[in-house]
Amino acid sequence: MNNREAQLKAFDRLLTIMDELRAQCPWDKKQTMQSLRHLTIEETYELGDAILDNDLEEVKKELGDVLLHIVFYAKIGSEANDFDIADVANDICEKLISRHPHIYGDVTVKDEEEVKQNWERLKLKEGKKSVLEGVPKGLPALVKASRIQDKVAGVGFDWEKPEQVWEKVQEELQELQKEVKDGNTDAMEAEFGDVLFSMVNYARFLKINPEDALERTNKKFIHRFQYLESKAKEKGKALKDMTLAEMDVFWEEAKTL
Repeated sequence: MNNREAQLKAFDRLLTIMDELRAQCPWDKKQTMQSLRHLTIEETYELGDAILDNDLEEVKKELGDVLLHIVFYAKIGSEANDFDIADVANDICEKLISRHPHIYGDVTVKDEEEVKQNWERLKLKEGKKSVLEGVPKGLPALVKASRIQDKVAGVGFDWEKPEQVWEKVQEELQELQKEVKDGNTDAMEAEFGDVLFSMVNYARFLKINPEDALERTNKKFIHRFQYLESKAKEKGKALKDMTLAEMDVFWEEAKTL
């Protein structure tokens, strides 16, 4: 591993390259925070994929892409004399120090849960009107539900035991089944949302990240379905011409791989 001097030298090299690209490259010169935004989101998802795949070489590369974007935004900010990379780094340093009084102050905590609770209380003291202000509006719904529940739990609005949450899941499922029988589409959607929200909450009590769990299932399904497609192709058949029983043979094979 590189020592601190080498790490700082590498970061300085990146800053220098960013300066050069911004001054000389037509594409880099043209970029704005708004034009970079969707690319940053894409890079973040690619990093997430690499982490889920446990591909550490790819994680390293994707972290570089995300770091480039951070440096890019800071460079654009410096050109307007709004902020630079030092301001960005110093701001997060000050935030970390103020949010960790059990490390940099005289506060005592007994576990991780107390750290999270203190974190939310400190944010309110800093001027936030609601603990939910820190949940980005643009988050995907599943991730947003998880963050909402984390936030409110941090100030004590929470169930006491996983069994209580599971009972809530079952209650919501019964309410959904009732609306399905009644055939009310709008009510079904509302109750289905309640089921998902309660399942996300249950995942939190089980120490499971629901987004990671669902993406893991997505990847598993894709792998199995692509195996099914390849086997069908080997036999010269189109999936639309196969029976479910025929497809299920290959599906079961995929599950053993």
